[in-house]
Amino acid sequence: MLSAPPKKTQYVSRQSDENGIIHWSPEENQIWQELYERQAALLPGRACEQYMQGLELLKLTQDRIPQLKDIDEVLMRETGWKTAEVPALINFTDFFTLLANKQFPVATFIRSKEEFDYLQEPDVFHEIFGHCPLLTNPAFAHFTHTYGKLGLAASKEDRGYLARLYWFTVEFGLLKTSEGLRIYGGGILSSPGETHYALDSETPERYDLKPIDVLRTPYRIDIMQPLYYVLEDFDNLFDIAQMDIMALVEEAKKLGLYEPKFPPKNKLAS
Repeated sequence: MLSAPPKKTQYVSRQSDENGIIHWSPEENQIWQELYERQAALLPGRACEQYMQGLELLKLTQDRIPQLKDIDEVLMRETGWKTAEVPALINFTDFFTLLANKQFPVATFIRSKEEFDYLQEPDVFHEIFGHCPLLTNPAFAHFTHTYGKLGLAASKEDRGYLARLYWFTVEFGLLKTSEGLRIYGGGILSSPGETHYALDSETPERYDLKPIDVLRTPYRIDIMQPLYYVLEDFDNLFDIAQMDIMALVEEAKKLGLYEPKFPPKNKLAS
């Protein structure tokens, strides 16, 4: 989830009962199963090893939407994280507050059949399948926690720059490996179209990840990505978390944004 100011959504999140159980309908569980089976078949040889290890640790149910309390048990054991039920959309402050407290926001609704292939709002499939496996990894968990603390203390303007860092890593990051490029961004991992496009298409540009470049790169949420940033080694996320990111934000503001690599739109996503 990359948070943004609240806007209207057709979806209504479900609430857990007094035992922490969300009672999903058979139709909702069926959508989860179809999404899971389709994406799980694509990821071997495409998703990074750290993600596949996390998926194995979580042991997500395939035929029904997993309960958050079961995911929390694994995350707490591995990295001290847990999930947090949230509405379909939350604001930046709530988003950063949760991350700063090692709580990953999970919107408790699942997409409709009509938006099976793509929706702009992050749903429970995107959050759980796309992101939660990597929260079992210490480097990814530390980076995300550090990011939350930085964002919570940042100004509104600076949060816009930080959003780009999240977008090109946590959401749409690629990783170099000895076997070739692999995916670690949850926005790709939960999307079959983007999974093929990110690795196989000659259309997008791919650059080595340099935080100052990332902070200066505009993005759009409603198109296939025109460029991806590639991490040299997964543990580099530890190194980035140790950098003075806010000093880099100040440098990025002085240098200005790069020219967008997408057609103009009335209201850009960044």
